[in-house]
Amino acid sequence: MADLKVLSESIIKGDQKTAVEITRAAINENMAPEQILNEGLISGMNVIGARFKKNEVYIPEVLIAARAMKMAMELLEPKLVAAGVKPLGKCAIGTVQGDLHDIGKNLAAMMLKGAGFDVVDLGVDVSTQKFVEKARETKAKIIGMSALLTTTMPAMAKTIKALKDAGIAVKIMIGGAPITQAYADKIGADGYAPDAASAVDLAKSLIGK
Repeated sequence: MADLKVLSESIIKGDQKTAVEITRAAINENMAPEQILNEGLISGMNVIGARFKKNEVYIPEVLIAARAMKMAMELLEPKLVAAGVKPLGKCAIGTVQGDLHDIGKNLAAMMLKGAGFDVVDLGVDVSTQKFVEKARETKAKIIGMSALLTTTMPAMAKTIKALKDAGIAVKIMIGGAPITQAYADKIGADGYAPDAASAVDLAKSLIGK
C-alpha cells in the first residue's frame, strides 16, 4: 500500500523519483486524491515552509521540494479535478511594473501552490492595468504583489487604488525586501508577508481558511 508519510518525506527531501512513484501507486490503489494531496504533498510542503521560516532550510531546498511537488501534482491534478476537489482559492501574483526581480515572487507562488491554492503567475513588470484585468478575468480571491526596488514600490499603491476604483473586491497582499507592515497599512493593502512561507499563512487568513 502506498505510504503517504514516505510521500511527504520525499517532498521534504526533494526526491522527485520517489514522490512520483508513490503518487502513482496511491492513484492506482484508488486512494482518494484529496487524501494524497493533503497527507502526502501538502504536509511535506508545510514542513519545508516551517523550516524555511526558522532558517533551517534555504531557497535551494525550497525550490527542490517544490519541484518534487510539481512533478507529483502533474499526475494528481486530473484526479483532483475529476473528484471535484476545489483549491483553497485562486491567487494571482506578480512583480510590479518596472521591477524584473522574480525569485521572491516565484518562491511565494510555489509555496502557495504547495499549500493548495490555484496560483496564476503574472510574471514580472506587471502593469497596474494587467493586475486589474487579470483580477477581473480570473476572479482571483487574492492579488499578490512583489517589489524588490524602492523605486517600484509606488506601483503597489497605484494598483490598489485602481482595483478599488474598478470595484473589484479582492484581498491584496504585498511583499519584497523593502516592504514593511507600515507601508502595507499606508497604501491600504490587506496584508504583508516578510517571506514566502508567511505568504501562505497570510493568504489562508485573508480568505478565512
